[in-house]
Amino acid sequence: MRNVVLLLGLAASCGAVADDALVTVAERSGFQQTGRYSEVIALCADFAKAYPEAVRCFDFGTTPQGRPMKAMAISTSGALDAVQAHKRGLPVVLIQGGIHSGEIDGKDAGFLALREILDGKAAPGALDKLVWVFVPVFNVDGHERFGAWNRPNQRGPEQMGWRTTAQNYNLNRDYLKADAPEMQAMLALVNEWDPLAVVDLHATDGAQFEHDIAIMVEPLNAGDPALQKVGREWRDGVIADLAAAGSLPLAFYPSFVVDDDPSSGFADTVSQPRFSMGYFWLRNRLSMLVETHSWRTYPERVLSTRHTVVSVLERIAANGAQWQAIAIAADARAAVPGTAPQPLTFTPTDKVRIIDFRGYEYTRTPSEVSGALMTRYDETKPQIWKIPLRDEVVPSLSVAAPQGGYVVPAEHAAFVAARLDVHGVQYRRIGALPGASVQTFRAQTATLSPASFEGHQPLAVTGAWADDTRDIGAGSLYVPIRQAKSRLVMAMFEPQAPDSLLAWGEFNNHFEQKEYMEGYVAEAVAREMMARDPALKARFEQQVKDDPAFAANPRARLQYFHRLHSSWDERLNLYPILRTASVPQ
Repeated sequence: MRNVVLLLGLAASCGAVADDALVTVAERSGFQQTGRYSEVIALCADFAKAYPEAVRCFDFGTTPQGRPMKAMAISTSGALDAVQAHKRGLPVVLIQGGIHSGEIDGKDAGFLALREILDGKAAPGALDKLVWVFVPVFNVDGHERFGAWNRPNQRGPEQMGWRTTAQNYNLNRDYLKADAPEMQAMLALVNEWDPLAVVDLHATDGAQFEHDIAIMVEPLNAGDPALQKVGREWRDGVIADLAAAGSLPLAFYPSFVVDDDPSSGFADTVSQPRFSMGYFWLRNRLSMLVETHSWRTYPERVLSTRHTVVSVLERIAANGAQWQAIAIAADARAAVPGTAPQPLTFTPTDKVRIIDFRGYEYTRTPSEVSGALMTRYDETKPQIWKIPLRDEVVPSLSVAAPQGGYVVPAEHAAFVAARLDVHGVQYRRIGALPGASVQTFRAQTATLSPASFEGHQPLAVTGAWADDTRDIGAGSLYVPIRQAKSRLVMAMFEPQAPDSLLAWGEFNNHFEQKEYMEGYVAEAVAREMMARDPALKARFEQQVKDDPAFAANPRARLQYFHRLHSSWDERLNLYPILRTASVPQ
């Protein structure tokens, strides 16, 4: 019955304006289809023409295949550019659809909500108090890779776009590394508008169950404590609005702890900064991840997303001035990080609570195809699952911020400066500083990923910062920690941060041994060293005796002496970025 009510409501919504030029292909088809990108270009212009005082259509980038990246600035306040919005102190809400262009609910829902709001049928007065920046499709080239089976885990529309860009980047893995031209354009838009809140519209994959939408927000488990309270208030308010509209919303991402096993339950966490949800709290701003459930029909998914967009705008309109003041105060607090350890990664604790989750009867039996246990759902038999949820989230790795900041040596300055510019991070070039007191990080272990990911070979290291003295060359960069984006700076430069430049493999060369000692040379060097130093000879012989693996490894035995020789590369496994406690002059 709930589905019938939702579908009737959607049909009534679009039926009243069936001949309107602002109606989408999706509406005209009863939400069985979605339009091509040419429709977005046309609608962007048509909305601006129909509502010239409230809508501005503009390009914010060009895709690798040459398509315009369209955005719309929407407000009845008269502030239709970033300068005016900032001058008037209006909160900005950035809502993006189609970062994964097969999950295209947000495009059609956004245009539906936009028309209804401009016609006064939804969120009355909200646009007087904020500026809505709407990006209907983020991954434009992927959107135009159109096909019927581009989302095999999803019910409708009949055809849709592709998950990745033309260069095969997954944009929702790219926020911090910012490889893709599309992401660089998006972050330039973010730097220009400085939105208080960013909403990322998706459709999830996964199991079959009754819940139709999930709403996740940060800061809530991470970031500035005052903004965490705002995040919880915003999330809970939107969830309440969706429940009142007939949805069955969730406050966590509904992905099982053990794939395909409902009994394993769910675990919450804080996303890595490669994701939209893990990125914006580092900038002291609100972000919301919206995940409709892919097994719901396309009309249902569009309607629940439409309700979310309306709720978001209503709640930002009602609270945005206060929340924006809290965000600005968070900027000031972040610019003085102090000596307390700053969290870099998070994990759920072992604390479990059993929740009632609306699923379907299911069986788990061996598959004749894969041979593995397979879950089979019966959608004719709703069932309440009592399953575990771990949603107490705590930091799992924390590091104290440097008192001064980070120094990027001149040889890496050009690449790193380009990345800092993309994120709007402050830095300056400095002159030569011979014998500077700094901290260096030497990896005790450095483990390369066995496979490429997003075109990179990730690197994981263990180790610690230690006091050191190093020459800093002219043209190096100084990145101060005392800035509003201090958390973002640490996420980029702390070597053990999950999406740091090091973690993405940008400095792998520094963890590769380049110079070597031939075996016959090492043999002679080893004998010389042992003859000169009986204590060294004794330590070596003891290790051979105590460590069978070492004893059986000729290369390791020779390298034991090479490491003690002056020819050994003292920079091997030395992270090239430095920390400093002082501000270079």
